[in-house]
Amino acid sequence: MSLSMSWTLLVIAGLLEICWAIGLKYTDGFTKIGPTIFTLISLVLSMILLGKASQTLPIGTAYGVWVGIGALGAAILGIILFKETVSVARIIFLVMLLVSIIGLKLTG
Repeated sequence: MSLSMSWTLLVIAGLLEICWAIGLKYTDGFTKIGPTIFTLISLVLSMILLGKASQTLPIGTAYGVWVGIGALGAAILGIILFKETVSVARIIFLVMLLVSIIGLKLTG
């Protein structure tokens, strides 16, 4: 698999990680069937794509980027959807997380 395809799969895997992380909130402790199914499918697909991407990319880079995309997206959506607190410090650290993801891409 080409390097560019691996990065594409990794980004999609990261976006799916955001889906399952946010989906957890909607499952209500896995008591709501629709959100639970969505969350589990997102989780499985995210893992499969991470596994495919890590066949070509270094695992430390792939895992770091995957976790970073998921954490950044979940934090941003937590602020938007669930009215989680926003502070200057939180924004600074989210920007640092984004810079770290970009840095791993550039150095990976």
